[in-house]
Amino acid sequence: GNGSVPISTSLFPKDKFDQALETMKDIFRVGLCVTDFVAVADEGERLGEIIVPQGKIGLATVSSIVLSGALLKAGIPMDPKFGGILQIRNGEPLRFVDLIEYTGSSLDAAEVFIACKMTSVSKAAREGDGKILAGFWEFPALARPQVETVINRLEAAGVRGLVVLGRIGEPVCETPVGLSKVGMILADGLNPVAAAVEAGIEVVNHAMSGVIDFGKLGSFGEL
Repeated sequence: GNGSVPISTSLFPKDKFDQALETMKDIFRVGLCVTDFVAVADEGERLGEIIVPQGKIGLATVSSIVLSGALLKAGIPMDPKFGGILQIRNGEPLRFVDLIEYTGSSLDAAEVFIACKMTSVSKAAREGDGKILAGFWEFPALARPQVETVINRLEAAGVRGLVVLGRIGEPVCETPVGLSKVGMILADGLNPVAAAVEAGIEVVNHAMSGVIDFGKLGSFGEL
């Protein structure tokens, strides 16, 4: 229940924060996020490496990097492929419709897709059909049992984020996987914030803006 976890920091206008919380509620409820543990900071306070400017309220959400980080700590080599827009149909992940390869860009894919208003996370949460932010990773097939063990331990601590864990050498959501590899799809931690942007709320995002002690986070429901 403690230790440092990576966060993204989103800055909201003070007078729009309550509205933003309302739009994000369904996203946290259905689990289109990494965890429902968040942190809030007022102007002048710090979240990770970000100091909240005047007139803003900062919201820290846990980044999906926490899952790959935990797997790396367990000695499992992770190969990040891309971040993208994952289409949800009838409540199930279908395919990636847009993507940005991690090796081909210095920009954070989620920030780009949110700024371009390419998501429909709220619709996915309400109706089971929409487009959410997600990342695609690969790891060696021999490590699959150990991956399952680590993921189960994280879920027991309230950290989710796994959308799909594939089978050895088989495509995942129409995405091909390397020989003797397993593909996995992780929900992006900024999905709730994307829902607020969809509602017309102005948000400034700083993806992977630092780390915070897990014990300092509180449940979104308490807000």
